[in-house]
Amino acid sequence: MKNTDKPARPAAPVTHKPRNSKALSHRLGRLRQPGSAGTLPQFRPADAPQPGRNVVLDCGWGRLLFARTFEDDATLLIALKDEAPRSRDIAFYVGEPHVLLSRAPQEIFLDPSHTFRLDLSTYRPGGRRPRGITIRRLGVEGDAAGINAVYAACGMVQVREDFFTGERDNRPVSYFVAQDDKTGEIVGTVTGIDHKRLFDDPEQGASLWCLAVHPQARQPGIGEGLVRTLSEHFQARGLAYVDLSVLHDNDKAIGLYEKLGFRRVPLFSVKRKNAINEKFFAQPVESYEALNPYARLIVDEALRRGIHVEVTDAEGGFFRLAHGGRTIHCRESLSDLTSAVAMSICDDKAVTRRFAEGAGLVVPEQISADAPDAERQAFLEKHGKLVVKPARGEQGRGISVGVSTTEALGTAIKQARQVCDRVLLEACFEGEDLRLVVIDYRLVAAAVRRPPRVVGDGHAPIRRLIEQQSRRRAAATGGESRIPVDVETKRCLAEQGFDLDTVLDEGREITVRKAANLHTGGTIHDVTDSVHPDLVDAACRIAKAIKIPVVGIDFMVRDPAEPDYVFIEANERPGLANHEPQPTAERFIELLFPGSRAYPGA
Repeated sequence: MKNTDKPARPAAPVTHKPRNSKALSHRLGRLRQPGSAGTLPQFRPADAPQPGRNVVLDCGWGRLLFARTFEDDATLLIALKDEAPRSRDIAFYVGEPHVLLSRAPQEIFLDPSHTFRLDLSTYRPGGRRPRGITIRRLGVEGDAAGINAVYAACGMVQVREDFFTGERDNRPVSYFVAQDDKTGEIVGTVTGIDHKRLFDDPEQGASLWCLAVHPQARQPGIGEGLVRTLSEHFQARGLAYVDLSVLHDNDKAIGLYEKLGFRRVPLFSVKRKNAINEKFFAQPVESYEALNPYARLIVDEALRRGIHVEVTDAEGGFFRLAHGGRTIHCRESLSDLTSAVAMSICDDKAVTRRFAEGAGLVVPEQISADAPDAERQAFLEKHGKLVVKPARGEQGRGISVGVSTTEALGTAIKQARQVCDRVLLEACFEGEDLRLVVIDYRLVAAAVRRPPRVVGDGHAPIRRLIEQQSRRRAAATGGESRIPVDVETKRCLAEQGFDLDTVLDEGREITVRKAANLHTGGTIHDVTDSVHPDLVDAACRIAKAIKIPVVGIDFMVRDPAEPDYVFIEANERPGLANHEPQPTAERFIELLFPGSRAYPGA
């Protein structure tokens, strides 16, 4: 017979909120993917200490629910349903996930991750630590913002602002950061949880969360260094093991963990069905995986808002969005809202320059590469250094920056003609490359784009350093950013007295290309909060002059916080990715579908 007796409502779970001491300034964490540990022993001495019950840990990005401390599934489900908006809660160490899922299949799902465990009794410290990087405990003013910047760059849920304030008990939670010795920037982070201190775990276990390395970090081995540091920290405490969880298809991370001695264990995690987790449980968009990161960013935002997505040509980045009777075709950030006239203005750099000049912007002096030899030579002598670029083209192809000799000028022109028959020569303005993303004639993001650089280790030739950095850039951008080893790269090295076989001294950093385009290995650094108002005004004026609703305006500046600039070009299809934490995709979708809102929990 079916039992119709209704069980009493379980007691509410106990929530543990880690507190910050003033000495450590801020505490934070963020889950990458769930981890797990073994089940509680079936037999325990009567006088043995009992572990905590219904343990929930607030991590700022969401909560960790240690499922094996919950008295039953009903209590765990009640806790999971209490998830806050814009958060990602995780039920960790679920012993029988199939049973839990059967109780609320419409609300929860099994996380598609593998759990790995490191046995600290056999782990041997060591390994090569990253050069130019200091790994330390969280504690310096500004660390919290630095960690959130890393999370944003990695596409992870950021820690809410109120988590950074107040006193928090930090004993169960350990935060480590990797700091670039040269720039002082936080480029990596990891969070560890001591289960013994958190809920008197009889197994003396621990778990690793939120391992993240900034995609633009220059030094290799940061992730390994963070994992080793945390593992040795817990080993010194006398703990037995460290668990972590990683997406089943993250081959690079899995390779790292296996290299360090982690072994896969059959443990599981469960999450709620919300907008943040949608891609893990919802019917996938056909050809979604074939989209590049720039198209995928927009598609993800559309799906969060309940907008229908149809991928029309994945290789080219084309997709169609439909919502409320309105349909718009896009190619990444280029949409039906951009007219053919506006696109043609941006397509020809000489025409774009004339529009910018007409709008009152400061433009560089420019001549055609088809000018007589004497005129070209006089132009070179007048300005000392030139920028050579095809009149039409994108992604930095064919561009040479800082050309200063007649021989180099001829070579650069030939290289540019491989992209477009018409080639332009411009006066070279020394400074930084500033990209301003303007959507609906308002600034959404500003970022300094810096050329690719490598750091010597005293052993590897520059060629190998470039290959290593190029692989990291490609991995961080879905294959969109690589450093080409071409005539321009060789010219840049030669000007500094190097070639591809030169071995740099340990710690010496050099620029290997002068163009800062992301597609040729450049990196991008957000300056939205500090960009000078005059630069914002100039970018919006040229956007209005062209009558283009979405555009990337490129300036050369000495300092983005100062008003001086020279206009370079306008890009009708700006990449909206890599501008974290600015809401580029959100503003783009709001332009296309005014009034659309993300689903609750997004």
